[in-house]
Amino acid sequence: MDGHRDDGSTEPERRRPPLPRTERSDAPLYLARYLERQGRAAMNGHPDESASDDGTPLYLRRFRSRREAGGADGPPPLWQERDLAFQQAMSEDNRNKEIAAPPEARLSIANDIYLVRHGETQGYSTEAGLTPLGTWQARTYGHTLAKRVASGERIVIATAPTNRAGQTAENLYRGLLDGLAMFDKDVEVAQPVAMDEFRNFLVATPDGFKDVTAAFRMYYALLESFERTAVGDRPLWLVEVDRFWRTQQSGGDPIQYWLTIPMLHFEPPALVVRRFWTGLRRLAGEHPGARLVVTTHSGPIRAFATAALGYDPGEPYNTEHVRVKLIGAGEEALVSYRNRVQEIHVPATQDLPAWTEVVPAPSVVREGEG
Repeated sequence: MDGHRDDGSTEPERRRPPLPRTERSDAPLYLARYLERQGRAAMNGHPDESASDDGTPLYLRRFRSRREAGGADGPPPLWQERDLAFQQAMSEDNRNKEIAAPPEARLSIANDIYLVRHGETQGYSTEAGLTPLGTWQARTYGHTLAKRVASGERIVIATAPTNRAGQTAENLYRGLLDGLAMFDKDVEVAQPVAMDEFRNFLVATPDGFKDVTAAFRMYYALLESFERTAVGDRPLWLVEVDRFWRTQQSGGDPIQYWLTIPMLHFEPPALVVRRFWTGLRRLAGEHPGARLVVTTHSGPIRAFATAALGYDPGEPYNTEHVRVKLIGAGEEALVSYRNRVQEIHVPATQDLPAWTEVVPAPSVVREGEG
């Protein structure tokens, strides 16, 4: 047999114990206490207002009773309590997107500075200018800068003494004037001025110290004669320039090579950073309170950011900038680049060694001479 019964149930179901009964004769505890309060109020001659049958909600009856107890106007709202003054002040301050510091804790910014890389250039093997895209980049940057400034400010533009940096400064200047006219802002803008402190890093050659681009032209002209004759050793400066440019030709990062590999004939990155700080301090001293824009090259900008942040943040794009805010007397600064901000002590530049000073080599007296 399969265990089925005539009533449709199976044998295991028949043996299952019955469920407990849930009926109760006493009221729940909350209802018992409610009835107890009502009974005490009726015995004392003060019927509980909660027993009213007029249909008024309980919260409204409680509000009316508190209002009668507090006088005609009742107690003041919670947000008007005097002991909540601190919370009120914090709430007012936090209505914006940022938590603003009190005025006494805010930094006194002496100069707001932008170190801007030049726009797209026609090439690095010659002293070429900007491409049409590079011109558009520089002009767009100036137009965007016009949105950030306020009426009454003063803007000073400086540039490295190269064609690509100078053309970037000139087109940035034109775009800035167009934007200020469009947004109807009264801002004083000085014409771009070339400053030697913001030049690209130099290379020591037999013909003197040259910009790395000019050194490449000299290297390219001499390398062919050495490769054709294959006589004698190549000079060390030629070897170092060769390694630098072949790194770029092979798809590597020549600026990283310059930042990490010591070279005898290339201007050290630390001195380039000190040179830039010298120019920034001089520019800030001549134009206190002005917003400063410096168009220069990627190598010095990258070295500047690396020295401030403590790591190499990468190559800046065309017309990308590193922002510097000089604080107070210019002894401290905030350096920001790619969503990273670092407060630093401005390095001393009064004892900056002159790397470009030529030191004569000691004379060598050969045996049997003199």
